[in-house]
Formats: sequence, structure tokens, C-alpha cells
Amino acid sequence: MSDQSAANAWESLFRAQVSIMRDLRMAFVDQGMTMNEYDVLFNVAREPERRIRLRELNANVLITQSSVSRLVDRLVSRGLLDKCGDPADARGAIVCLTPFGLTEFQRVARVHTANIGTRFGVLNEEERAILERLCGKLLTPLSEMHNTVEK
Repeated sequence: MSDQSAANAWESLFRAQVSIMRDLRMAFVDQGMTMNEYDVLFNVAREPERRIRLRELNANVLITQSSVSRLVDRLVSRGLLDKCGDPADARGAIVCLTPFGLTEFQRVARVHTANIGTRFGVLNEEERAILERLCGKLLTPLSEMHNTVEK
């Protein structure tokens, strides 16, 4: 693949992602929750006991550690999460989804999933499978790729 071809593919992927994220973020406005708040609740909800160490949560969301801590504190004050000490790490904390938090997460998840379905409805099943496969290939960090460009 030529450098120009790679740049064109990147530009297409980037612009599609920005457009989709704008639409999805706008849909959260009417839900009483931001997309970042949803992302935190999503990461807690998908854990087997709906609880996660704060340091693990930090590794799974796309915002800075200090932003996650402040966001978690806001979600705790709204009754969506509980936060308690980590018995395995005196400096750590565990974040748990409250019953109210689970209800709110599920309510917003239905809307979010429907919006994703609408946006990705322009692709057929085969195209979605190809997109998923391609994006999976792009998840490999540059440091792990064999043919990296020398700096």
C-alpha cells in the first residue's frame, strides 16, 4: 500500500469516526448523561459483579486519569455509582454500579444501541463484519508492528 493510499484510508476512517461520534454525542444530550459518563457506567456494568478497581477503569476509558476520578465522584454524588476502599490496595478504590445506576445505564444503553443501529444501518451484515475485522487489525499498537517506520 502506498503512503498516499494509507493516508486516504486514514482520512476516510477518521472523518467517518468524527461524524459518527458527533451524532452519538448529540443523542446523549436528551438522556441526562454525557457520553463519557455512559462510557464509565458501561465499563463498570460489563464487569461480572458490576464492580471494578478504579485503576482498571482508568485503563479502559478514553479520558485522563484525573478526569475519570472527577467523573466517578460526580456519578457517586448522583447515586449512579458507589465507591469504597480496595481491600487489596490501601491506596486504591473500587467502583460499584448502584441499582439506580444500572437502571439508568440500561435506559440510556437502549437509546445508544438504537442510534448505533441506525447509523450502521447503511452497511449490510457482510460490510459490518468486514469493518469489524478491519478495525480489529488496526488495534495492533504501532510498537508491535514488524514494519514500523524508523523515526
